[in-house]
Amino acid sequence: MEKNNQLIPLAGMTLEEMYKVVKELGMPLFTAKQLCQWIYDKRVTTFGEMMNISKANRERLAERYCVGLSFPTEAQKSQDGTVKYLFDVGDGQAVEAVYIPDEDRHTLCISSQKGCRMNCYFCMTGRQGFHGNLTSNQIINQVLSVPQSQQLTNVVFMGMGEPLDNLDEVMRVIAILTEPWGLAWSPKRVTVSTVGKKTELKTLVEKTSVHIAVSVHNAVHDERQSLMPLEKVYPIDEVMEMLGKYDFAHQRRLSVEYIMWQWFNDDIKHAEALREILPNEHVRVNLIRYHMIPDVPKLRTSSDERMLAFRDYLNGHGVTCTIRRSRGEDIQAACGMLAGKVKK
Repeated sequence: MEKNNQLIPLAGMTLEEMYKVVKELGMPLFTAKQLCQWIYDKRVTTFGEMMNISKANRERLAERYCVGLSFPTEAQKSQDGTVKYLFDVGDGQAVEAVYIPDEDRHTLCISSQKGCRMNCYFCMTGRQGFHGNLTSNQIINQVLSVPQSQQLTNVVFMGMGEPLDNLDEVMRVIAILTEPWGLAWSPKRVTVSTVGKKTELKTLVEKTSVHIAVSVHNAVHDERQSLMPLEKVYPIDEVMEMLGKYDFAHQRRLSVEYIMWQWFNDDIKHAEALREILPNEHVRVNLIRYHMIPDVPKLRTSSDERMLAFRDYLNGHGVTCTIRRSRGEDIQAACGMLAGKVKK
């Protein structure tokens, strides 16, 4: 694949941005759609493969631009088939993406930032600090460059970083995934996870039709704030109240992610507190088993019995609730475990 830090990558550009490129280079405007087709549909990695673009125009492009795709530098495969990929994003930093096969579903969990500044106590990504936003090129490269790229049925923004803390770049990638000139996916194949950045979340909900997953983990204000500092700025009950004003009953889904910790948030009192902030009966709750990470001594994995009791309480009160099956824990690819470590 092409890799030249002096050239501007085209992968990650919208059709409108491609139009500007070809116009500046004096090429026919239809070349913009051809570039999108070659990069996003056919997944080519060099201009030499774009045979319906003249040689002269390919050479002109190559003087200033590159396709801008790069393979992952490492891969680790779990015993359950999950694969974690490491991508070099420059400045000595790397991010991780996770491929999760499950019968006829092939999901890729992608990263949007180098680290994270939400500083959630239980998250390995947040504990490594924040090192910058990923560009739309670096985000879409994860989708286009994994070996299973053509098999993917779903993409979830649940990897490293808070997607709504990098909203502009994430919105560009969503456009690439869903617009006819891009991958032309249904928005129902895309899910964006957030800890609840209310202002940016409102923009995402109103400007796209993707699924939304909110990381709640505790509906009790003081307890949630002790683990998730953003709770002080955007209380989760206010975030859920806002989301209740939008239609999540038909073409899109609103779900709640809830990591369970023994004796901290896994009793019926907390299940009731969670039920009270849900805006309507259409919200789905996913209970997630906690995966131990270093230097977090006060949190322990909830027992199967307590998770089942929590689930059954919610289901018995009209809330659709399931326990998510853990994937890739043996390669540190499970929820909250991504760290983007580069081997020295």
